[in-house]
Amino acid sequence: MTRRRRASRRLQVAVSGGGVCNRRAAALAQAVGREVAAAGAILVCGGLGGVMEAAARGAVGAGGTVVGVLPGYEAASGNPYLTITIPTGLGHARNVLVAAAGDALIALPGKDGTLAEIALARVLGRPVVVLGAWRGVRGVVRARTPVDAVRRALALAATERSRPRGAGAGRGGAGLR
Repeated sequence: MTRRRRASRRLQVAVSGGGVCNRRAAALAQAVGREVAAAGAILVCGGLGGVMEAAARGAVGAGGTVVGVLPGYEAASGNPYLTITIPTGLGHARNVLVAAAGDALIALPGKDGTLAEIALARVLGRPVVVLGAWRGVRGVVRARTPVDAVRRALALAATERSRPRGAGAGRGGAGLR
């Protein structure tokens, strides 16, 4: 019997932020999306407007792949830059899917939904990098620029991926690190 070697999976970076945002947050998000795509990673987001749309626009503009995990049942409700849409019908509960789908999460300015995704990513053992907001949240890595945020997220994700299963809180483990 011949064993096939499993192809390595591309890293996935979840990007979280407000569904409505100002120009500064949109510019940061678009630059993050561009950097995620340039690194060859897949961008995962909530698929709607604001930070999510700006990040998706940046990634697609750089030739990247964007997965939108939508709160409703209609694929058409997603922003126009999504490569793949996943209508869930879960409302805000879809935040756990966004957090779980990323090997790391980059959080930009937002409100309660963004904070929920940060917390969920932490509970799931995903590294969280914050940019432009969330300075008071413990257990996250702060970045100064979009390039720095993506670089840190990818490095942390690669480190987490290389750990043996069962190490630390890890995938689906209980508690925070």
